[in-house]
Amino acid sequence: MKILYTFLFLFTFTLQSARLSAQQKSDTTKLPFAIADEKKLSDEDLKDKKEGTYLTGEPEFSSDPVNGFGYGAEGSIFFNGKRSDPFFAYTAYRARLDFVLFNTTKNQREFGFTLDIPYILNTKWRFRASGAIEQNPNLLYFGTTAKESLRGLSYVNGPGDTAKNVSYSDYEKNFLTGANQFYNNYNKQEEIINLSLERNFLEGRLRALVGFEMAHLNMTPLQNNALIQQDFNAGKIYGLGHSWVNIYQLGLVYDTRDLEPDPSKGIVAEVTNELSLKALGSSFDFDKVYAHLNFYQKIFPSVFNRLIFAGRIAMGYTALDAPFFEYQDQWSPEGDIEGLGGPRTLRGYKQSRFLGRAMHFSNFELRWRFAQSHWFKQHFEFSAVPFYDIGGVWDNLSAINTNNLRYSRGGGLRIVWNESTVLRFDYAVSKEDQQFFFNLAHTF
Repeated sequence: MKILYTFLFLFTFTLQSARLSAQQKSDTTKLPFAIADEKKLSDEDLKDKKEGTYLTGEPEFSSDPVNGFGYGAEGSIFFNGKRSDPFFAYTAYRARLDFVLFNTTKNQREFGFTLDIPYILNTKWRFRASGAIEQNPNLLYFGTTAKESLRGLSYVNGPGDTAKNVSYSDYEKNFLTGANQFYNNYNKQEEIINLSLERNFLEGRLRALVGFEMAHLNMTPLQNNALIQQDFNAGKIYGLGHSWVNIYQLGLVYDTRDLEPDPSKGIVAEVTNELSLKALGSSFDFDKVYAHLNFYQKIFPSVFNRLIFAGRIAMGYTALDAPFFEYQDQWSPEGDIEGLGGPRTLRGYKQSRFLGRAMHFSNFELRWRFAQSHWFKQHFEFSAVPFYDIGGVWDNLSAINTNNLRYSRGGGLRIVWNESTVLRFDYAVSKEDQQFFFNLAHTF
């Protein structure tokens, strides 16, 4: 309940701060401090940007063999201010509050919010806050070492007959039945709060950040012979049962994007560090480093009105005695990365399909806007997005090699609503699986 009370207080406080930041009067002729020209929105994006406060959102529906049929809602409240505000041309919004409420037929439940206030109260500081309450009995675990998790799926077909490197659907149909139904599953109950402050330097290109995360978790297997229970009993992993995880965060971000939610040019390079110590109230001692480079470039501008080549290269490493669930979590102010596999990394594989102390992934997309229109005073853009994903895990940095890499490919549709809300539809294929995703925001 302590996390819940903190969440309710923070929600009220930050919403009021967002309103004040969006409504506070500014000098209508110039910025209070210099911001780099490349951070300014393009003339086209600026023309279509809405003034004032508005709400975007949609019902969320999903269906997959892991979580079942899902239903809920996601949405955002934007505080954009007036065109006379000089910050109007340099940021996608003065403040943004996202929220999600979700449930599935297999009992995955989530309620969460995220608040982001760039240039809070017209200063060089940026404030972010997020909180969530979640229950998910459908999380997957295939081991924490590279050898274990990268091993292809298999099942015994009969005496002396083992089917190897099978598809996930065949694995589920032939092995995940009866006493083995929940062999790769575990249940998570979590309450989490994350706060961060960022200070701008170099005319807004560089941000230094500090943050704090507090989470209460309860991780439990769904059956006694589950793989995660076997590894825990053998002393291979930490983290089953109740635990508190308090994390202290530091980071540097170099960012030249023109429009954060839907960039057409620029880069963002980021490195973050997370430290958790028993001496500071956590249940575990560990340290994590995560770095990534995202780049966006218009190509063939004389032929295509908007064709963006977007790429990301990322690497994370987890040290010391981390619980198993921290191997799959890499922190970024852009949004956490939850394991190799799933909608944000290796889209052709199940969420957290591959785990290891060292994790790499790269994503490449072509974002071609083929249409745009105005409906009911709302602006919409439609883009086709073929993509290719690469990723791998290793037990240490010295073991990195190309043999551990896995690949997936696919295509998607993006609908950009009022410049700041991105609806993402992706269909991905790998040698092991096929998956469809519907989410808010670009993959990166």
